[in-house]
Amino acid sequence: MWRSGFLESVHRGSLVVLDAAGEVTFAAGAVERPTLPRSSNKPVQATALLAAGWAPRSARELAIGAGSHNGEDGHREVAAGMLAAVGLAPDDLGCPPALPQHIGTESEWIVAGRAPERLAMNCSGKHAAMLSACVAAGWPTSGYLERDHPLQQAIEARLAEAAGEPVTAVVVDGCGAPQHALSVTGLARGVLSLVQAEKGTRERAVADGMRAEPWFVAGTGREDTELMQAVPGLLVKGGADGVHVAAVPDRGAVAFKLDDGGDRGRTPALAAGLLRLGLPDDVLARWLLTPVSGGDGVVGEVRAAPELGR
Repeated sequence: MWRSGFLESVHRGSLVVLDAAGEVTFAAGAVERPTLPRSSNKPVQATALLAAGWAPRSARELAIGAGSHNGEDGHREVAAGMLAAVGLAPDDLGCPPALPQHIGTESEWIVAGRAPERLAMNCSGKHAAMLSACVAAGWPTSGYLERDHPLQQAIEARLAEAAGEPVTAVVVDGCGAPQHALSVTGLARGVLSLVQAEKGTRERAVADGMRAEPWFVAGTGREDTELMQAVPGLLVKGGADGVHVAAVPDRGAVAFKLDDGGDRGRTPALAAGLLRLGLPDDVLARWLLTPVSGGDGVVGEVRAAPELGR
């Protein structure tokens, strides 16, 4: 699916491209096989939280509720404010304590001897939004991560609806929340539905919030943030284990899963899919190739395989 090095090696996965109507225009690999989308599911999950009554006070809260942030100061402040607004505190979060993912912030914490915190975990925004939805709906906040909790039942139903297919398995994600198996085609359908939605809908609110505040979706130096800053209208969300999804209004969507779960081929595969949606080469140039370093120089590159080309 993508190639790396001057001595060629091929790494594989599944990639699907949909047009604006949701029809498959390109597919490589097992695009109908169930996989775990990880955090790529978060934008659609956020629409279920809005339906339950979550009322974010800003686009920043919407973005971080659907995002996977770095744990930088501004990220933690917004997540903490969301909890305070509904009478909760960081100890109410069900995600595990973590150090910030942002290297500079993490280094400062380590030097200061600061312990991991729940707010610094990259999913704390989603968890703060989940808890806010529970308070709004009158559901218990205790046990909010259990599959049979009303919140999680609503999320599971919403994911299946948006994907146009049933959830085939439910496991526990790294943040402690349920994680739902869908195909990459279903994942693409779900995110496409957000950017194609009419203004005033919950779906469009999530898409607009993420695109208005991309730093709160990911953070400094992250591809999701930088891609949305560079490409007008683009909605993009990555997930662990080599999953990514992106959609552009009136163009379509792309989603993929890299079989080895790695990150080296992530941006070239995503850029190749976006080229198939008609985005210009020059805008995507920095993401089309990933250099491979060796010693003091560059000894190779990771690039999309020719069969992924337009």
